[in-house]
Amino acid sequence: MTEGRSCPLVYRYQPASLCAEPVPVTEEVLYVIGGLYGNPFALDEIENMALAEERQGRSVKLVFNGDFNWFNASDELFRDINSRVLSHTASLGNVDYELATPSSGAGCGCAYPEFVDQAVVERSNQIMARLQTLAEAHPDIQKRLAALPRYHCLLFGGLKILVLHGDPESLAGWGLAHESFSAGNEQKLGQWFRASGADVIASTHTCLPVLWSGDVESRSCIVANNGSSGMGNLSADARGLVTRISRTASALEPVAGLIAESGLRVDLIPVNYNVSAWLEQFDRLWPADSPAANSYRERLLKGTSLTPGDLVFPSVI
Repeated sequence: MTEGRSCPLVYRYQPASLCAEPVPVTEEVLYVIGGLYGNPFALDEIENMALAEERQGRSVKLVFNGDFNWFNASDELFRDINSRVLSHTASLGNVDYELATPSSGAGCGCAYPEFVDQAVVERSNQIMARLQTLAEAHPDIQKRLAALPRYHCLLFGGLKILVLHGDPESLAGWGLAHESFSAGNEQKLGQWFRASGADVIASTHTCLPVLWSGDVESRSCIVANNGSSGMGNLSADARGLVTRISRTASALEPVAGLIAESGLRVDLIPVNYNVSAWLEQFDRLWPADSPAANSYRERLLKGTSLTPGDLVFPSVI
């Protein structure tokens, strides 16, 4: 196994098993929060967003679908992030899995594809090694992380919402990555929706946002990958993104959104957190020339090269 390039077999699962027992949701709004990456200011803002919805009469369920750890490389911040996230519904990302149950030879467990530069892979492995050493001092948190599932299937408004980290075959799969859609590599989508019975698949892991919709055997199906809730996702835009699922519109203007035939709205809504405060703390934890600074600081400040028009892909099924 090449560290950071491949993933352990335990990351694998069968699409047909993912929505066998959907759990009913009584709330009116779902926030699916992927890629928080240990950013406490993004978490503050997400909690404030949910409170604002509730003040407007809409109940909200927060669902964290992995990699809520990454930059939180201090004892205090590690405990703070995990304690707050684990008070909600959560599932594992590869980062959280490798902190709870390190896999020999997995490195960061990211399963980076070939188009990711090897220097990025090595820096991610170095970040993971530092976090694993930190996590060992918090066995109670490790135990709670180890008890988390790898995915959730939620019954929301009569529809099956499959919430996972990577794709329907692997915790660290890249099949729902922006790069897969932009390259036209969506051939497995129909298989995954048919096998799982899901109506919406909400993913993260691959750091760039995606929205897709299409018909699978006369069912309206949607994919939403929020990119990152704790880092910028768009050009010259440092805001994070979360996936909001509801039949009611958000008071916040989404950067992109889809409306299914059923009337369900799936939006990517911005997380307008205090970037300056986070950069100040990030720079203390990860100073210049550290692996996290070299890989991520520019993105924290400036976002990515994507525009809102780059996020929505048409059906090819």
